[in-house]
Amino acid sequence: MAQKALQAVGVDIGGTGIKAGVVDLEQGDLVSDRIKVATPAGAEPKDVLAAVREVLDRLGVAESSLPLGVAFPAIVKNGTTMSAANVSDKWIGFAAEDFFEEGLGRDIHFANDADVAGVAEVRYGAAKGAAGLTILTTLGTGIGSALIFDDVLIPNSELGHLQRAKHGKDAEAYTAYSAMERDDLSWEQWAKRLQWYYDHLEFLFSPDLFVVGGGVSKHADQFLPLLKLNTPIVPAVHRNNAGIIGAAALAAD
Repeated sequence: MAQKALQAVGVDIGGTGIKAGVVDLEQGDLVSDRIKVATPAGAEPKDVLAAVREVLDRLGVAESSLPLGVAFPAIVKNGTTMSAANVSDKWIGFAAEDFFEEGLGRDIHFANDADVAGVAEVRYGAAKGAAGLTILTTLGTGIGSALIFDDVLIPNSELGHLQRAKHGKDAEAYTAYSAMERDDLSWEQWAKRLQWYYDHLEFLFSPDLFVVGGGVSKHADQFLPLLKLNTPIVPAVHRNNAGIIGAAALAAD
């Protein structure tokens, strides 16, 4: 039986930036610098692959045998990207995992970015040791989500696209952090929208824990106390490193 890796590499591909680091899989911490480059304009597959090669080169792991995980802003089924958020439409129905494995000359694990953030929080962060159903939501330009039941990931949940019929929009258009900025809302006004959203998730899923990620989670004290829920709701621990850490952890599996 092969010995489980003690470290792995995680790459987090976003609409504006591509980040990478080496992760200690026991502690869930970065043991290298976090390398970041801008996502190429248009974010077409060949250009994103070249940018990933660059971050791996700068990290000094381009030829490494460490497990490599890649997080991406799309629905991912069996290594194929089925959607595209803030990247080229060429990713839709694209065999991304095979493309990256051929281009990098190594095995990788390719997964949805919100799913890997959820894995990071369950294994090393705010939801560590939590039993039952944890729902992680990332509040940013949109709303990403991860469903994890007793440490098992249920992938590609896309709960940011629940419909809000009253407004004719999906949940993220009404409730994401970008909606707060766009509509110039106070924390109290935004919290009323979040109240609707998390009430709806409670009704649908009866979760045991909510974890709130995204950059705005560093201001959790401004809005989480304003929510009245039956489910505990806590800020994420890993924030901007969650994609790197979760991608690395899944690759090592």
